[in-house]
This record gives sequence, structure tokens and C-alpha cells, in this order.
Amino acid sequence: MLFSEIYGSYFRVVAAVLAEAAEGGLTDRRLTALVQEKAFAESALAIPASLKSGGWPLLDEKLHSVLHHKPTMPLTALQKRWLKALLSDPRIALFQPDTTGLEDVEPLYAQNTFVLFDQYADGDPYEDPNYAACFRLILNAIRDKRMLRLQFRGHTGSRHSFVCIPYQLEYSAKDDKFRLLATGKQRLYTVNLARIQSCELLGTYDPKAVTYPQRQLNELVLLLHDERNALERVLLHFSHLEKETLKLDNKLYQIKLRYDKDDETELLIRVLSFGPVLEVKAPDAFRKQLRDCIQAQIRSTLISTGI
Repeated sequence: MLFSEIYGSYFRVVAAVLAEAAEGGLTDRRLTALVQEKAFAESALAIPASLKSGGWPLLDEKLHSVLHHKPTMPLTALQKRWLKALLSDPRIALFQPDTTGLEDVEPLYAQNTFVLFDQYADGDPYEDPNYAACFRLILNAIRDKRMLRLQFRGHTGSRHSFVCIPYQLEYSAKDDKFRLLATGKQRLYTVNLARIQSCELLGTYDPKAVTYPQRQLNELVLLLHDERNALERVLLHFSHLEKETLKLDNKLYQIKLRYDKDDETELLIRVLSFGPVLEVKAPDAFRKQLRDCIQAQIRSTLISTGI
């Protein structure tokens, strides 16, 4: 645990109660409602009783706050250092977050503290000025409902230019890359941000008049053998995907994942990383890719060991 209990549930609930009591409008019913809204179910008995009995001497008999001001909850030095570390991430910096009050704070950790072994090393150039400028222009276009003119390099190196309506930015943790989803001429475009050379803001558009092409999602059916907390690890690992989980037996689960075809290679690598606890049942094409990868790994191991 990084942070003290001082900002735990009880403190946040009581702060909300005292803030309302300071305005003179707190009632028994409102006190109970605040606790039910902001705390755990069992707290609805403990907290109001402690406040009204004087066990926690913060309210008088008329439910007025004994404080002269509304309570504030300033950040601790540890919390500031943690926030400074998060905001030092070059990906977060693209969104230009407000860092007021953290100017002289030392980050809790450096960005190179953690080494990711399951991520590609050729991530986007987040600190490149042109990349950052394009990212922020695209972000403004999405927020303000404006069209864009993009110039970018294709997979083969050829240059392209077109006018589009941007509507979503996606981030792939495995690739460490952002990509833009845009529509134009009744087509869905997916463009890696690192390939964009320049972009220009154009006029606004009416979002009600735009029909966004529906992305075709594939479905992957897995059997999970719940060993060594595999269920918890798998659900956390694939938390960003739409899924259905069905318990078949005491330690056997069926999981259906829906994913974009463009993410199939990344998904294949992720499934492989779980080893024998995950069994692919469908589709057959995915099973074949998985089988080919395993066989290639076996051949590579045999060659490297001279067997």
C-alpha cells in the first residue's frame, strides 16, 4: 500500500458529511443517504451512530459541524511524488495535464525503473515535437467535432493525403503505439500516428449526420483451466476486450473474447504467454496459427540445442 488510511473510505465519507453540515442543511435522513452513497453497506450502521453519539466528536446535537470551515484533503508528499511520476510518462504528457503544484516535487520513480519484457521496443516517438503536435491537433479535432486533412506514409512508404472525420484514438500496450480511427467516403481508416507527417484542422461537422462504419469483431473461444490464479490473471490481462465468461466446472471456464482483426497477432502472443492453462476452441484459423507458432518454437529450440 502506497498511501495511508487517512484518505480511506471513512475519511472521505465523513468529509462529505461535514461539508454538508457546514452549510446547515444536514438531516438524519441525508446523513444516512451520504454514507450509503459513498461507503460500504455495513458503514451505514457504524458511521451515523458514531457521529450522532459523539463517539466521533465532529457534529453537535443539531447535526451542525464543530469545524469553522469545510474540510479539505490536501495531498501528502508521497501522493504528490506518485502523481509526478505518473505525469512524467511521455504518453500522459501528450494530453498536457495540469501539473500545477508539482513543480518542485521529486518523482517517486523514474520512467526507466520498470522494464517491460512483453512489449515491442519500437514504440511511438512520444517526445518528437511533430508527433506531439499532430497528436494534440487530432485530439482537439475529436473533442471539437472538426474534420482533418492528413498526410501520412503507408506501409510501403508511399505518401497519402485525404480528408477525414476522426472519432477515436486507440492505444496498444503490446505495440506501445497510438492509432487513429477515422471515417471518410463511407470507409473506416486506421492510421498509426507515427506515420502521420502533418495534419490540418478543417471545419466542424454535425455528428448526428455521420454514420460511423461498424468494425467487424472476431470471436475467440477459450477454455481456461484455473490453476495458480489463472482466472484472475486472464480476466485482468484481457480486461480491455468485450468478453463473456461461463463456469463449466469447478476449475474450468469458457471465455469468449471479441477482438478487432487488426489485433490478431497481438492477441495470439498474449494467449501463448499463458501456456497450457488456456486452450483455444475456436475459430479454426486461430487454432492453426497457434499450432504453427508452437511448432516453430519447437523447431527453433531443437536447432539451437543441436538435437
